[in-house]
Amino acid sequence: MRPDSAALSTSALSRRDSSAVASLPSSPQPPAPRSERLAALSSQEFDLLVIGGGVTGSGIARDASLRGLRVALVEREDFASGTSSRSSRLIHGGVRYLEHGHLGLVFESSIERYRLLRLAPHLVRPLAFVWPVYQGARIPRWKLAAGLKLYDALALFRNVKGSRSFNARQVSEIIPGLRTEGLKGGSRYYDAATDDARLTFINALGASEAGAVVLNHVSVRSLLLQDGRARGATVVDSLTGQQLTVRARVLVNATGPWSDEIRKLDAANGDAPTVRGSKGVHISVPHDRLPTDCALTLLSPVDGRVMFILPADTHTIIGTTETATRAHPSEVRASLSDVDYLLTSANGFFPNAHLSREDVVSAWAGIRPLVASAYGSGDAGSASREHAIHSSPSGVLAISGGKLTTFRVMARDMVDAVEQALGVPHRKAPTHALPLPGGDIPSLDAELASARSEVAREDTALHLVRAYGSRWRQVWALTREQPHLAEPLVPGLPYIRAEAVHGVTHELVHSLSDLLVRRLKVAFETRDLGRAAARIAASDMAPLLGWSPDTVERQLADYSSDVERLFGIDPADA
Repeated sequence: MRPDSAALSTSALSRRDSSAVASLPSSPQPPAPRSERLAALSSQEFDLLVIGGGVTGSGIARDASLRGLRVALVEREDFASGTSSRSSRLIHGGVRYLEHGHLGLVFESSIERYRLLRLAPHLVRPLAFVWPVYQGARIPRWKLAAGLKLYDALALFRNVKGSRSFNARQVSEIIPGLRTEGLKGGSRYYDAATDDARLTFINALGASEAGAVVLNHVSVRSLLLQDGRARGATVVDSLTGQQLTVRARVLVNATGPWSDEIRKLDAANGDAPTVRGSKGVHISVPHDRLPTDCALTLLSPVDGRVMFILPADTHTIIGTTETATRAHPSEVRASLSDVDYLLTSANGFFPNAHLSREDVVSAWAGIRPLVASAYGSGDAGSASREHAIHSSPSGVLAISGGKLTTFRVMARDMVDAVEQALGVPHRKAPTHALPLPGGDIPSLDAELASARSEVAREDTALHLVRAYGSRWRQVWALTREQPHLAEPLVPGLPYIRAEAVHGVTHELVHSLSDLLVRRLKVAFETRDLGRAAARIAASDMAPLLGWSPDTVERQLADYSSDVERLFGIDPADA
C-alpha cells in the first residue's frame, strides 16, 4: 500500500483546464536583460508598484499584469527569499484550523488547493496524510473521523480522494516503525505538496511574461510623496549601486514580516504594528533515517500541538514549531531547543529511529506574517490566518496575514482594491483558470514518460518535470549543446549543471543563493549546505554574469555566509 503523491495522477485534473492552455505562449522568451528592465523601471510611469517578491507580492504582480495594468515589482533580495521559501511546502486546506473554528479559511483553502492542482500540476502534487490516534489523545478517533468528513465537505468533496478511517493494524501496515503502544487507529486524508520557492518564482515569471517589469535585488529606500499621497519610491539596485526613481499611481506593500519597515517610510503612518510574527522551524533528516512514503499528521507528545512528518524525496521533513520571536526577519533561525523539540516529538512516534542532532541535515526558520489583531488573547497557534488589506493615509495599500495556499485569493483581493484606488473599471482576475508558467500540461503522466525517454537518470527526469513542467525541455536542450551540463551538481541528487545556466538566462538568477537555495533545494538537502555545489555552479554562471576569478571567490564567500545565516542553529532562542 503506497498512498503517496507518486501513486496519484493529476492528469484528469489538468485536462479540465485545457481551454486555458491555449492562451499561454508555447515558447516563452526569456526575461529582458537586467539593464533594460532597470531602464524601464525609471523611465515609465506605472499603475502599480508592488514592493516585495514573496508569493503574495509575486501573485499580485501577475494578477494585475494579466488584468492589463502597468506593473513594476521590486524585491530587495530574491523572490521567495523570506517566508515563502521556509514553509512546510504544503498546499492544504488547513485541517488543524478546524479545531479553532476557522471554517471560512478551511473552505477557501480547500478550493484553492483544488485549483492549484490543476493550474500547476507539476509543482502542486497530491499527498496522502495519515493521522494516527493514541489512547488518551486530545482528539479521539471518532472526533477525528467526524472532523475529516467536515474537511471533505468544506472541499465540496472535490479533493483527490475522500478521507478514510483505519484500525490500529492497518495504520501500522501503512506506517512501518510507528509506535504501536496505545495505538487505537487513525485516518487518512489528502492535501498537496509543493516547492514553495519555485511556486513563488513562477508567479514572478508569469508577471514578467504578462508585461510587468520585474526585478530582484532592488530595495526601496524612500517613498515619493506628493501632496500627501504616495506616488512612487526611490530604489537602489544592490548589484550596481544605481539609484532610481520609480513613479506609480498606487503602491502596494507586500513585504510580509517586513511590512512595518515599509510603513515607517510613510510619514503619514502611525506607530501601531499591523503584523505580528510567529516563528516556524523545520528540520530535514535523511529519508532512510525516518522512512515514510506518505505524510503524517501528529500531536506532539511534548505539548500536544499539531505537527507534520513529510516525505521529500531523499529526505524527510519534520515540522513545525510555532512560537513568538523577537528576531529580525532577516536573522531568524532555528535554535537548539527548536531542533530538540522536533527530534523529541518524532522519536516519540518512531522510538526505534533514535534520531539525534547528528541526523539533522538542515534546519530552517521562517516568520509567518500574521495580522496583529488576529492574535486576540490567544497564542500564535490559535491566531487566524485570514488576510487583511490596509490603506495608509498616503494611500499605500498593505496586505498581511494569509498563507501560502491562499496566495492567489490574496492577490485577487488586493488587485480589486488597486482597481478601486485607480478608479478603473473592474476586470475579473484571470488567474482562476490560467495555468501558471509550465503548468500547461494536458497529461502529467505523458510528460513524465517523455522526459524518461530522453533523460538517462530517472530521478533527474522526474525532477525536471516537477520543477519546470512543460518547459523542462528548455533545460535539457542545453545538455545537447554542452554535454557536460548533464553532469550532477551534487552526487546522489537529481540537480544538473544545466540548471545553473538556465537559471541565469531564464530565471533571473544573479547569485549562488538565488540558484542553490531558492530555484533548487540544494542547500536544504546537503550537509555542507551546498558549498561544494556552489563552486561547480559558479564555473557555469561566471561567463554569463561576467564574473572574474576574484568575483567568483567573493561570490563563494558570500554564499557561505548566506547559508550560515539561513541554516545556522542558534544556541538559544531569540
